[in-house]
Amino acid sequence: MNSDVTVVVASQNRRTDLLATLPRHEAPVVLVDNASTDGTVEAVRSAHPEVTVLPLDRNHGAHGRTLGVARAGTPFVAFADDDSWWAPGDLARAVAVMRAHPRLAVLNARILVGPEERLDPVCAEMAHSPLGTEQDLPGPSLLGFIACGALVRTEAFQAVGGFDDVVRFPGEEERLALDLATAGWGLAYVDSVTVHHHPSPRRHSPTRRQVAVWRSKVLTAVMRGPLPELAGVLATAVRSGRPGVEGLLRAVPDLPRALRRRRPIPEDVRAALRLLG
Repeated sequence: MNSDVTVVVASQNRRTDLLATLPRHEAPVVLVDNASTDGTVEAVRSAHPEVTVLPLDRNHGAHGRTLGVARAGTPFVAFADDDSWWAPGDLARAVAVMRAHPRLAVLNARILVGPEERLDPVCAEMAHSPLGTEQDLPGPSLLGFIACGALVRTEAFQAVGGFDDVVRFPGEEERLALDLATAGWGLAYVDSVTVHHHPSPRRHSPTRRQVAVWRSKVLTAVMRGPLPELAGVLATAVRSGRPGVEGLLRAVPDLPRALRRRRPIPEDVRAALRLLG
């Protein structure tokens, strides 16, 4: 196993999926358990004693990954969900790419979905990023990524605070990507390495997920967006119908914390965001 990288998996109540995917990881694993009630912690400790299990007393959402990175203590961390894993040999290849590109903070791999290995449509968009490919990066530049297909440089990840406890999940990647870009780090899509994602049958309904995504969009806009654009995000949420309105309402309790952490992104990052539409 590669001693330079750790796989951090955050999970809640998906014991069966985890027991199937954990053996596929080709690096030490830190499992962050977000207060599961299905016996996940006990089952993993019994079946996979080599896995470091970090049981939490409540659901931290994506912030659990930040706690996992702190426990990992390696220069690089690969994120995986309980239903995803890096293709054989590709995690080591991804680490080599990171080492060869010292400004690269996040490498987003090609993600193949399901047994039929369909390319994730977001990856297709990344491959044609309007931001182009910067000379010191190994692939198209990004201002976002998919966590379950990402390898991060620990130094950069921790310097900008990792995944925070305000946005949580899903949609947690945007604030982190904006902060990395603001700090001068690069993010890139690299399709020469692959992550497999076989979505668990135990997933939230599409409507519930849309609500959570809107909540994240609103809170990220409050934390990092300029005020005129924030108004636009709020208006779009309302126009989007029930998921947007519910997401906005669910963001309200966290608005004070989001406002305390408000640091609008600089103009160059805003300009890059406008290119992405």
